[in-house]
Amino acid sequence: MAILKELSYKNFYLIIPATLTVLIVFFAAQENEEIPELTIDQSSVKLEVSIRNNKYSNFYTVEEGDSMSVIFEENKVPLNLTYRILRGPYKKDFANLMPGNEFEFHFLDDELLKIELRKGPLFFLSVLNSNEPQYEQLNIEPEAIREFKSGRIVSSFYEAALESGIPDSVIMDLAYLFGWDIDFIFDIREGDSFKVLYETPFVEGSKIANGDILYAEFINQDQEYTAIRYFARSGEKFYFDKDGNSLKKAFLRAPLDFAYVSSHFNPRRKHPILNKIRAHNGVDYAAKRNTPVRSTGEGVIIHQGWKSGYGRTVQIRHGGEITTLYAHLESYSSKLDEGSKVKQGTVIGYVGDSGLATAPHLHYEFKVGDKRTDPLKVRLPDDKPIDEMELPNFNQTKSQILDLTKKLSIMIADAN
Repeated sequence: MAILKELSYKNFYLIIPATLTVLIVFFAAQENEEIPELTIDQSSVKLEVSIRNNKYSNFYTVEEGDSMSVIFEENKVPLNLTYRILRGPYKKDFANLMPGNEFEFHFLDDELLKIELRKGPLFFLSVLNSNEPQYEQLNIEPEAIREFKSGRIVSSFYEAALESGIPDSVIMDLAYLFGWDIDFIFDIREGDSFKVLYETPFVEGSKIANGDILYAEFINQDQEYTAIRYFARSGEKFYFDKDGNSLKKAFLRAPLDFAYVSSHFNPRRKHPILNKIRAHNGVDYAAKRNTPVRSTGEGVIIHQGWKSGYGRTVQIRHGGEITTLYAHLESYSSKLDEGSKVKQGTVIGYVGDSGLATAPHLHYEFKVGDKRTDPLKVRLPDDKPIDEMELPNFNQTKSQILDLTKKLSIMIADAN
């Protein structure tokens, strides 16, 4: 035991100097080394701050069948805010949603900051999430670009209008405006000419709607027809000629756009299928299958269904004991049925060849009382002229539009 103790003391005295030597070398090495920056701690702090202040947005486009409550629930809108919005001044704008409407939900971490709703290019509404929701609606004013075009007919009005650079929608509107006086299928002649001034709304360089006609002029067989746009005090839009007479008649001249007459009104016509003399008490318009068929006047549908040789047929009762008939249809408008009220120009069906028909076409009849009348020759009743109270404002509008049209016409002529 004595020998062991002696060895332990000796080892102890040997270990102390060795340990001191190692410590001196270690601290000397530490003094010569560069002390690293505390970048790890700093980045950790920054990361924690960014997580606590994370801003992001959720986008949602409304689809068919969507409801506001479901959309809000899926996007973590607090129930109390949903209730306040549904009781607020813009409840109809939020509740009456259409496919294509867009929502943007702004968040800070898990807290909703703001909801934005876009319903088309001109409607923007936002609501801040607070005890009392704060609303802001932006009224976006589009820029109206005006264009003037003119042309002369060689073969057809539609082809001449396209060659003049007129958009398809404006061509159709122009034909509709003059459709009460001119049958664009039957009355057009080579050498007829036209002018049109229209404006197209743009927002941030993008077109948001089709062009709207301000002024149109059509020379048909040396007869001049004019159309001037006028907004009445009620805000309703009308078109009148230079004398203040309404372009609108109680009936359109034709139920189709840009078809052609394949068979005229003829009480002694030989039927192509029955091969015997059978009165043709209307007009046949040849057109492609599924071409839209329009009601020529305002009225009520009194028949929609199969009618012997007529096939699928629609009959409409109008004022003044007038009825119209549209036969050989491929199908009916899904929005209408017997008893439905229709406006002039409403699509009621589509061209087909049902019943006794050899090819797709529309058979159209115009009846006054019990008398069937030739739709191409009957004198259509006029609509009422401009109100005398509106006449001064109309004359001012007319003067401005005619001056602008004249200047643009001269500019284009000089440029060419």
